[in-house]
Order: sequence, then C-alpha cells, then structure tokens
Amino acid sequence: MREHIDTEPVSPLRQGTHRSMKLLVLGATGGTGLEIVRQAIEHGHAVTAFVRSPERLKPLEDRITVKQGDLLSSAELERVIIGHEAVVSGFGPRVPISKADANLLQRFAVALTAAMPHTEVRRVIVESVAFLFKDSIFPPAYFLGRLFFPGTVVDTSAMESIFAQTELEWTMVRPPQLTDKPYTGKYRVGVGHLPRFGFKISRADVADYMIKAVENPSTIRKVVGVCN
Repeated sequence: MREHIDTEPVSPLRQGTHRSMKLLVLGATGGTGLEIVRQAIEHGHAVTAFVRSPERLKPLEDRITVKQGDLLSSAELERVIIGHEAVVSGFGPRVPISKADANLLQRFAVALTAAMPHTEVRRVIVESVAFLFKDSIFPPAYFLGRLFFPGTVVDTSAMESIFAQTELEWTMVRPPQLTDKPYTGKYRVGVGHLPRFGFKISRADVADYMIKAVENPSTIRKVVGVCN
C-alpha cells in the first residue's frame, strides 16, 4: 500500500536539526557511514562510531568517540548503545561480497534487534537498497536486483523483515546506485516507493536524509526511497 509520497526535491539549504543529539553510528568507516559521521559533527551532534577498524577514523578521532568491537555481537552492541538517543547504520558488506558475508546484514539485524530492547534506545535508521522496491518500473529496481545482485536482495530483505517484526522505531532508507559525488541537498524522497527515474544518489545526500530522519517521527516504521 502506498502512503503519502513526498517527491519534491529537498531544500538545498542545510538546516541543522533542532537540537544536538547523541548518535551511535554503525558502519562508520564505509562510504555512507563516513558521510553520516562528518555531517552529524557539522550539525553539532555528539557522535560515537562503533567499528571493527578504528584506524580509518583517525582524522576524525578528536571530534568523535570511537569504540572498537564486533557489530554482530548483541552484548557488545548493547553496551555501546546505552547512553545514546538513536542508532544510525550505514553498515554493510564490502563489495565484492565474499561468501562469508553472504548473510551479513541478516546477522547484523539479529544482533542489533536483540541488543536494543535492553537499552532505552528505540530509534534506528538503517541503510538498505532500492532493489527491494517491487513496484518500481523506471528503473525496474527489483528485476535488476534479482538478476544481477540476488544475494544482496535476499540478505537485505531478511534484514528488513527482522526489524519489521520488532517494536523498535525503525526507518529503512533504500537508495539506488550510490555515487561519491558531493552533497547537493537536491534529492527526492518517496515513502513506500522509489521516485520515478531514481537511478542514482550520492552517499552524501543519503547521509543527509538519514540524519534528518532521526528526528522526523513521520518516518517511523516506514520504508523510504531516496534518489537525486
């Protein structure tokens, strides 16, 4: 069922969120994750990055808190989540995806959804993929995903299903092809679908949307397509 859809470009004015928040960023060393960290700092948020390889965050270590650990351990996640207001995840497997990482996002979802109920944190924003939009015709996202990236479709679908079965205040953000182009702020948002001709978006713009979504209650328990 389609809900209210906002496909107007987001204003290029970078309005900071209303207040400073304590955000835990997962997958902070990946392409989107690094952008989330950088932009969250810009917006004045207190950022903790929970990562496997902290050395990649050395340039930012004086401006954020870096904790090293296993993102597939619910006990370790629980310890690091406590004291934050929201979790923002750009976590995902490295490409090309190895056999060992075939169900990485599913295992991650199991660990995170087991950890969060033991904390007071309910809000979580998760990066997923536009391949899961079955009703997208231009581009035919689901068809292309099943054809060229079947493993990704299966793993991200399993991840989303796990979150959907919880009482958490989740938002699934499904971008199409990600680019390393700079932030524009001129992206389109569709609740429950991918806006037409949504072929690409920069990681910087995805990060911008994810940070803003933290404080947007209308996105709770919603799947959102974002594209340039």
